Amino acid sequence: MSEPRPSDRHDASQPDDTFEEIVGEETQRDPDLAVIEAGSRTLRTYAGSPQGEAVPARPTDPETDKALRAVEQELAGRWGETKLEPSVTRIAALMDVLGEPQRAYPSIHITGTNGKTSTARMIEALLNAFELRTGRYTSPHVQSITERISLDGSPIEPERFIETFEDIKPYVEMVDAQQPYRLSFFEVLTGMAYAAFADAPVDVAVVEVGMGGTWDATNVIDSTVAVVTPISLDHTDRLGTTPAEIAGEKSGIIKQGATVILAQQPVDAAQVMLKKAVEVDATVAREGMEFGVTSREVAVGGQLLTLRGLGGEYTDIFLPLYGAHQAHNAAVALSAVEAFFGIGAEQARSLDIDAIRKAFAAVVSPGRLEVVRSSPTVVLDAAHNPAGAKAAADGISEAFSFSRLIGVVGTSGDKDVRGLLEAFEPIFAEVVVTQNSTERAMDADALAAIAVEVFGDDRVQVEPRLDDALEAAITLAEEDDEYAGAGVLVTGSVITVGEARLLLGRG
Repeated sequence: MSEPRPSDRHDASQPDDTFEEIVGEETQRDPDLAVIEAGSRTLRTYAGSPQGEAVPARPTDPETDKALRAVEQELAGRWGETKLEPSVTRIAALMDVLGEPQRAYPSIHITGTNGKTSTARMIEALLNAFELRTGRYTSPHVQSITERISLDGSPIEPERFIETFEDIKPYVEMVDAQQPYRLSFFEVLTGMAYAAFADAPVDVAVVEVGMGGTWDATNVIDSTVAVVTPISLDHTDRLGTTPAEIAGEKSGIIKQGATVILAQQPVDAAQVMLKKAVEVDATVAREGMEFGVTSREVAVGGQLLTLRGLGGEYTDIFLPLYGAHQAHNAAVALSAVEAFFGIGAEQARSLDIDAIRKAFAAVVSPGRLEVVRSSPTVVLDAAHNPAGAKAAADGISEAFSFSRLIGVVGTSGDKDVRGLLEAFEPIFAEVVVTQNSTERAMDADALAAIAVEVFGDDRVQVEPRLDDALEAAITLAEEDDEYAGAGVLVTGSVITVGEARLLLGRG
């Protein structure tokens, strides 16, 4: 495993020259805006292009596409991700017959309610910057099932995805025959991820839980670092009806002697996590205490950050993502990687600042305040619960100066839809309610009934087909010269965002 380099003072002579040159070129513009843009453009020079395709398209080879569809169909025939039998018995049995692939590498395990996927992507980018080979397992996917399993920052190739499924299929069938219930869709995918990581092989796996923690299928790993992103109410029918109850379930990923990176939490959730850490002799680093966001400024294409990690302060970090929540995710990710390298507890030093800047500047997080079209600007965000909606609303209000914002909302039926709509009500001039193509989608008319109660009848339009909803929202944004700066935000579900992304030509 490659060791992180001690932090050296950055020789900024060349970037400073570049900075001054850019400012000089921008003298005809607002001086403050020129300085902000120069700073973000200068920091971008530290970064290479993001690795691989964040959201891959369908395979171009017809035979490969056919084979991938066959695998998708086989997986879809199993229990879906919303039907659960709370146990790790089946996945443990699969790991046993596969030879315990999940123990072939160290891992960083991530739970929480919101921000898990973005944080996982940041952790992955940071580890890659220190020349470690990574495997990342996240869910759900935006467009392609292959997004869920990544190697070295890129989604697994379709051919390798198919091969991995075929390799473990006989063992899956063996376990199916021995258990009261067949392995679920998510359990088989988890087995595929762990097997693919061992086969690569990877130096470290970055693993996001599917739901909860204790009985989540991913929880057959013994991670040295457990990350807990902000906890709020979601999946209350399965995890509990209070933050404390949900935290109790999610605390199950904290293993004996691990380091826990704890994002800012409700007090009762934090207490549960701290109690669990004491029980298993884990070390806890808390956002706002041992690490955090020291400062941040809105910049062109993202934000400029100063982060305080476990090993010191990291300045002039450009993060090409919008919203205060992403800055906090960055602080969590940085501290998780420091903890993985033993910094803070075992070593009193910081990570190489150049590597940190390059990694963060190359981060992408599809479907998280992602701009996919201009004139008018269309933004996608996968917020699906009130806390996520509040973060998205704050982020878009801060980063964009829309004269009017039109919402396109399609949710799942098992969510706190009213809470989500209420979080968006202050920023949406009008809302077009719709539904995605899955069985979990909330009926557009049912969603409209709630939307009318929140927004009033005159601000709600119903378009059951997502393509019609997008067209209607774009038309509303374009309809009057007075609203030349209008924009559209598509939100409510990862699935809605993924389908909109395809319809808008980003697939």
